[in-house]
Amino acid sequence: MRRRTLLTAAATTALAAGCGGPSASSSSSKSGRGRLTYGVWDVYQMDAMRRAAREFEKTRPGVSVDVQLTPNGTYWTKLRTACTSGSAPDVFWMNGPNFGLYADAGQLLPLETSGANAVLDPDDYPADLVSLYRWNGTQYGAPKDFDTVALWFNKELFDRAGVDHPDASWTWQDLIVNAQRLTDRKRGTYGLAAPVWAQEYYYDSIAQAGGWVISKDRKHSGYSDPRTREGLRLWVDMIHRYKASPTLQQLTDTDATQMFQSGKVAMVQDASYNAATFYADPELRAKVDVAPLAKGRRRATIIHGLANVVYARTAQPELARDFVRFMSGRRASLIQGKYGTAIPARNGTQQTWADAMPRFDLKVHLDAVGYSVPYPISTNTAAWSHQELRWLARAWSGDESLTDATRSLTKAMDKLLAQEGKGGAR
Repeated sequence: MRRRTLLTAAATTALAAGCGGPSASSSSSKSGRGRLTYGVWDVYQMDAMRRAAREFEKTRPGVSVDVQLTPNGTYWTKLRTACTSGSAPDVFWMNGPNFGLYADAGQLLPLETSGANAVLDPDDYPADLVSLYRWNGTQYGAPKDFDTVALWFNKELFDRAGVDHPDASWTWQDLIVNAQRLTDRKRGTYGLAAPVWAQEYYYDSIAQAGGWVISKDRKHSGYSDPRTREGLRLWVDMIHRYKASPTLQQLTDTDATQMFQSGKVAMVQDASYNAATFYADPELRAKVDVAPLAKGRRRATIIHGLANVVYARTAQPELARDFVRFMSGRRASLIQGKYGTAIPARNGTQQTWADAMPRFDLKVHLDAVGYSVPYPISTNTAAWSHQELRWLARAWSGDESLTDATRSLTKAMDKLLAQEGKGGAR
């Protein structure tokens, strides 16, 4: 749940262009000695990030790295303020929904991808992660980790209902039929949770149906496309037609992942970053496992991941780039994977993450890269994703038809995208 909070956080405050003056967080040094600050938001990853930072320090005598944790609820607010005032960390975490805003505002330094000064080789990472952090042809982020979405299920509830465990053969129809079979109103349990979550639910089903969220040129909404609506209808029907999911109000009162953890729902679509949370609970660990998402017209899952970026006003740009190169390299990636909190983005190191939790079939999340689609973004993703939640929630609740809700969403989203094209997002 910790990354989902960051993906849905609004980031609509304008950013001033990054120019002039060094960052207040670093002392300038041509010798490579000095102090770097590294901004992160996930307390569960602090041990891995500190360990990796110490390993970097060993390669740079005289250099220290201060890993600074800002709780996820205030990360973006504080970062916006720090960027505009010139006091942001030298290196900090970035996610897809907020990337366009920072890149477009000139707050990030370019990262070379070829030649002697290359910070990263794009071939070392899943292509969709590299392209996610490329803006107007320039690379600004080095992939750190990634997450894919899969179907997590409670084996105990399946066995009690006499339902075979899900596998790669499941289609949407299998998902619907078995969610109904697993629903037991006397016990107060449901077959599947269907919250209004983008990355874990409707972005995946939109892709599975052959629809689209935003055009490739980032100028138009895809929410009036019939196949996009087909992908959305799966979840609306799961609640209202098949009655195999809690209502939107129930899912608002209690988070879908929490309902799954407490045994109130038999299945939940969740991202790989929650695997460590499930594994940390010995009782839950014995009850649950994971399978691929059910197939619609095609098989698809959303891929998203974090990147390390360099603040445009850092006093030590080359040292900061060296740190980013190290943190997205093999050595730091293996450290990250062994802690089990996130899948390393670097190819050849990802199995370490799955090996850290051997009771789960986590190869499912790794194999999903082969049929993944990138998280949709624009300059100011958060502005229109707020409209997504507003209008789709009306369809999920039954207050408005899906056709009417998506028609209104399309108008609102197209208006915001047009403003981006005119520079309004800045």
